[in-house]
Amino acid sequence: MMKVLGIDPGLADTGIGIVCGSGLDVCEYAYGNISTSKKEAVAQRLERIYTRICRVLADEKPDLMVLEDVFSLEKYPQSGIVLGKVCGVLLLAGTQSGIPLTEVPVRQAKQILTGNGKATKEQLERAVRSSLGAKAPIRPFHASDALGLALIGLFRHR
Repeated sequence: MMKVLGIDPGLADTGIGIVCGSGLDVCEYAYGNISTSKKEAVAQRLERIYTRICRVLADEKPDLMVLEDVFSLEKYPQSGIVLGKVCGVLLLAGTQSGIPLTEVPVRQAKQILTGNGKATKEQLERAVRSSLGAKAPIRPFHASDALGLALIGLFRHR
């Protein structure tokens, strides 16, 4: 039995998904979100994400952490810089916890889970929901994305 923590990084919302299982079989899953306020300074928001993810790592003790890799849109280069900061604190937390971690590019995750590297958030959520056998939609999408990353970690590291 393996426990995998998937993380979809974001400054406003960081999605968290945990799956437990073996091979392609998932026996348990949970998901959530770390939200921060635009009213706070970036440093405070990063500290909140770091503190909360450290608590999740300590409480859940996953065997593997899978993080969506940093990407940047040419149209919005500043968002890539901010995302890099968020990923930095998440990588630090994982490394300090001694948990093996891997990063997966977003297009690769979409390709693995849906067969289409350009899948929409809705298509990805439906694929994740189907893999988990969940009936109700998984919201927010950040949590669904994080569960997808956790599934990839479980499927790849049998």
